[in-house]
Amino acid sequence: MEYTFYDDPDTAAIICCHITENKSPILYVSHDEDDGMWQFLCGKEHEIDEARLVSLQWVFDLDNSISTLKDMPCGCYAERITQNDDWVIRKR
Repeated sequence: MEYTFYDDPDTAAIICCHITENKSPILYVSHDEDDGMWQFLCGKEHEIDEARLVSLQWVFDLDNSISTLKDMPCGCYAERITQNDDWVIRKR
């Protein structure tokens, strides 16, 4: 699938180690209002040391289903129960 985000593919994104190391699915995505940073998490509680910095392209290649979130404005987040569910977007 072709990269669909408006942000540059090399844009830094935060992802949790549960996804990168344990192959947990992405179940929570935040597009932060203060700095526009994208965060991709497994839906569990996290400590700071569990964060990893990767490119937005890397996350997109890992899970193309995030492409539906390309228009999600800053200050919003998206959740889903399982990897097969649709994303539900909410404003903070």
